[in-house]
Amino acid sequence: MKAASFLKFAAFGAGTVAFGWKKPLIGAVIITDRCNLACSHCAVSNIASVVYPYMQVVQDMKKLFDQGVRILFLFGGEPFVWQDSGKSLSDLTADAKMMGFLIVNVVTNGTFSLDLPGADMLMVSLDGGREKHNEIRGETYDRILENIRSAATPNICLYMAINQINKDEIREVCRVVKEEPNVKAVSFNLHTPYPGTERLSLSQSEKEQCLSEIERMMDSGVPVLNLKSAFPYIVRNDFPRPCFQCSIIEDGRQFTCGRCIEIPGLCSECGYIFAAEYSLVFQGKIPVIIDMLRTYLKYI
Repeated sequence: MKAASFLKFAAFGAGTVAFGWKKPLIGAVIITDRCNLACSHCAVSNIASVVYPYMQVVQDMKKLFDQGVRILFLFGGEPFVWQDSGKSLSDLTADAKMMGFLIVNVVTNGTFSLDLPGADMLMVSLDGGREKHNEIRGETYDRILENIRSAATPNICLYMAINQINKDEIREVCRVVKEEPNVKAVSFNLHTPYPGTERLSLSQSEKEQCLSEIERMMDSGVPVLNLKSAFPYIVRNDFPRPCFQCSIIEDGRQFTCGRCIEIPGLCSECGYIFAAEYSLVFQGKIPVIIDMLRTYLKYI
């Protein structure tokens, strides 16, 4: 992370803790809900199979920037299928940088060529070893690994959503992180039971077991972006929510923290570890703040 960016984030964090700001810092734009896959744990893709127009996406990015967002994520569906008015995903990352976003990340299923040097980080979904990953996402494991190995720049972070199918696959995903030179780190989330995916939910004891396994991987030297100090809050499910410093926008419609906030009861079953981490940081939890500084300065 560049020193100038770090100082801006630090100032924002200090102001939020000191004055109770509820301004967003981290924002996401849904650029399409169209996806080339039909993953068993996903309930938000191909609902309308819409590709949002270029000018709408730019307007959404500008709205977040004007509100103070400086860390931007581009989401789908699958972002690499997005094209409009002769523009592609690379144009959107360039536009975001020109607007002034300090960090621009893209979340992808990894089945397309990972040639996007304008992104600070590509968050590539890998949900276990070959067998379990393919059970969740179809026969895509080998293609994703091939795309990772041929990526133009080593700006890849693996992203694993842990559920009933792949809860024993954490170590296998960490093995890939350690063996693939283009992969910088891995980030884990727990399954959030959107309607229709409740069967994949983890019990409290299963969450605790998974987080303990992630801790062991951290202790063994695997570069993990999650914060160990936040895990007890996640197991107890007593972290503050929603996270006012996170915002998501889709086709002009904005949500605090995430789209799931409008689904009755779902917020209380949140599995988004990063949302818990940021909530705790901006609540002034000193051990989590120190943990975030140490982790992010090392891996981002």
